[in-house]
Amino acid sequence: MTLVEVVQRIVGPWLMLADAAYYLPHTIVGLIRTRNWSTLFSWSRFQSVWFSRFWAYMGPQVRTGVEPIVVPLLKGRVSHGRKLEDGETLETAPLPLSGSVIEVGAGSGMWVSLFKEIGIETPGKDDSDSDVRQRKAAASDVACTSGGITKIYGVEPNKGNHTALRQRVHDAGMDDIYEILPLGVEDIATANIPKADCVVTILCLCSIPSPRENIRALYGYLKPGGRMYVFEHVCNRKHWSIYLYQKFINLFWPHMVGGCELQRDTGRYLREAAPWSKVDLSPLANELWFQAVPHVVGVLTK
Repeated sequence: MTLVEVVQRIVGPWLMLADAAYYLPHTIVGLIRTRNWSTLFSWSRFQSVWFSRFWAYMGPQVRTGVEPIVVPLLKGRVSHGRKLEDGETLETAPLPLSGSVIEVGAGSGMWVSLFKEIGIETPGKDDSDSDVRQRKAAASDVACTSGGITKIYGVEPNKGNHTALRQRVHDAGMDDIYEILPLGVEDIATANIPKADCVVTILCLCSIPSPRENIRALYGYLKPGGRMYVFEHVCNRKHWSIYLYQKFINLFWPHMVGGCELQRDTGRYLREAAPWSKVDLSPLANELWFQAVPHVVGVLTK
């Protein structure tokens, strides 16, 4: 690792905070011009609009940075914190995303095109064995293990993201597959959706309220045998100096980055949420002790 890469991993959070700060005056001016006083003088609504503007710029950059691990994760090609190499097989590797899916923190639809790439299940008149198995699984309380994606519920409480999310869903030709749930993870139960085959969380558990309780709730929304695909940044406990450094950054971070918390011990919360039948969740390979924003990645099976 070069010195430049080391510095980037240490000062990276401050660069993101600077980008967020850049959008603060733009947000204020925009609300004044539209005379949206109710949003301007409500911190929660103002923060949502501010974050939406900032994330429209930052989101694509984040996607580019994490695609090399998120794409293989959802395709069942990540195990023990690393991407499996081409041609490498592993009997214990997770299955790819399939069946009905709850996408937590859908945002502006950053991963919609990836869901399309993984494959949408479109049953025809002549059903293959895989099709039959999938329908039987969907009709029962047992998770689907093969076939394409049949339904996606995109959980996104920030209405400022919905226009972009709908457009990306439409562009991907998934209007009949993708349903936006305009609520937070804590309110999914009110939507009365059926239990899902898979739950996807990509850089979103850092900002949900009451993380322990809501991660347990996500477990409850899975069918037996269902899988939770996780890529999240977490608290750094590898060295006390970085832990304290991260703690200092976190004095500013949640207020400027949409309520995101840098120091959540999300990996532990996930493992302790419920009696998983299989846990393949590990620190991201090649992240060293001085990483200011370390990650965990993997799949947990109910």
